Amino acid sequence: MAYRNLGRSALKVSPLCLGAMMFGGETDEAASKRIIDKAFEQGINFIDTADVYHGGRSEEIVGRAIAAQRDNWVVATKFGFPFAQGPNEQGQSRKWIYQSVEASLKRLGTDYIDILYFHRALPDVPLDEAVRAVGDLIRQGKVRYFGVSNFRGWRIAEIVRLADQMGMDRPVASEPLYNIVDRTAEVEQLPAAAHYGLGVVPYSPLARGVLTGKYAVDAPPPGDSRAGRGDRRIHQTEWRAESLRIATEIANYAVERGTTPVAFALAWVLKNRHVSSTIAGPRTEAHWDSYIDALNLQLGPDDETFVDSLVAPGHASTPGYTDPGYPVEGRKTRT
Repeated sequence: MAYRNLGRSALKVSPLCLGAMMFGGETDEAASKRIIDKAFEQGINFIDTADVYHGGRSEEIVGRAIAAQRDNWVVATKFGFPFAQGPNEQGQSRKWIYQSVEASLKRLGTDYIDILYFHRALPDVPLDEAVRAVGDLIRQGKVRYFGVSNFRGWRIAEIVRLADQMGMDRPVASEPLYNIVDRTAEVEQLPAAAHYGLGVVPYSPLARGVLTGKYAVDAPPPGDSRAGRGDRRIHQTEWRAESLRIATEIANYAVERGTTPVAFALAWVLKNRHVSSTIAGPRTEAHWDSYIDALNLQLGPDDETFVDSLVAPGHASTPGYTDPGYPVEGRKTRT
């Protein structure tokens, strides 16, 4: 395994990060453990979960599965999304961050978290209280590093400024949405992360399964797929006719090239020198097996030209498309 530094930190991570979002839900514990064990044997040392994934079940399953090799894993989890109905059981208050981290530690069965992510940006919520709280948790030894997920470039700059002002280490990772059919992170998120020394760890490199080529443009999705199950996020984001058509072109190109669309899409993300690792979240063991091939696939200029012909750098596949997870904040009308 050719491990990479996570940004400018000394932390080494595998190019594929095992995403645990399905564990404890669509993927039962036995299958989750088989996937985790196989990934570890293959040299994967980076695993990503969150407090809200299946009400904490993902963290519990991850914790039990890695217990025997805990110190060999880089474990990332997150805080910030609503966990329950209470007004303080979400967000970025010191109270909730402390409570969330203590609960995550308990579910993971460990006494430290390697990387703690802000799960999302919250408009109109000051960052300084949250950054101080995370800094205190780092000083207490409960958190080793921190990162940000779904942050625009200016928020990355602001959180770096606050860390510098408070005399604490900067964040080490940024986790944006990034794949062939949504390249908008190239405009400012990736350059900002690189400028400030954060490693980029994209999620959804397969566009929530669209880039596997399993969806037909003019046919209903398979019943056991994310789109077929009515998954809200895929219908908000990648379930677009333009993306489905592009996925078909990629699948045909990959076959001609002697590889698979899955390996090609993952390898394309990993080819970006700003990217330290990418999150690959399997639902089945067969899914995970299909991801590993990306580590041995070398892409060249012709492949870059092909992708650029499908989706222009810095753009999404669909004109005028905006991911609801990245709302446009720049126009607020006067009352």
